[in-house]
Amino acid sequence: MADEDVKTLEDLGELTGIEPEAPSTPVYEQKLDAQGRAYAPGKRKDAIARVWIKPGAGRITVNGKDHDKYFARPVLQMILKQPLSAAERNDQYDISCTVTGGGLSGQAGAVRHGISKALTHYEPELRGALKKGGFLTRDARVVERKKYGKRKARRSFQFSKR
Repeated sequence: MADEDVKTLEDLGELTGIEPEAPSTPVYEQKLDAQGRAYAPGKRKDAIARVWIKPGAGRITVNGKDHDKYFARPVLQMILKQPLSAAERNDQYDISCTVTGGGLSGQAGAVRHGISKALTHYEPELRGALKKGGFLTRDARVVERKKYGKRKARRSFQFSKR
């Protein structure tokens, strides 16, 4: 390194003209596949959902069925649509997903997580609204394992004095 390249300060008064660099916020890019769809996996309990989003009339298919038929309970349908209503994109995307494992409640949560992540891949500017609603965070709660010497994870066997 040459001496001309290195600049030394004689006193602290020379620091007044130097501006500190502002920390840059990360820039998120659109991630689409060859068909113009955004893909994201979602997880909840033992359920794993694979979700694809593309522009359309607002149809949601789960494992080849309409979401009304697959998730018959209104609560599960509401859970499914939460990220879309938070992002105000209710009837703008066609969503197709495959989900395996777990029960219906875990599967609905997995699809919700996948829809949220796929929305951020398709429209990165929606990340703030979805993050604020807590839809991008994977719910890490899973069933506790059974311990030896116990009937279930924590339940002991019935005690009998005689």
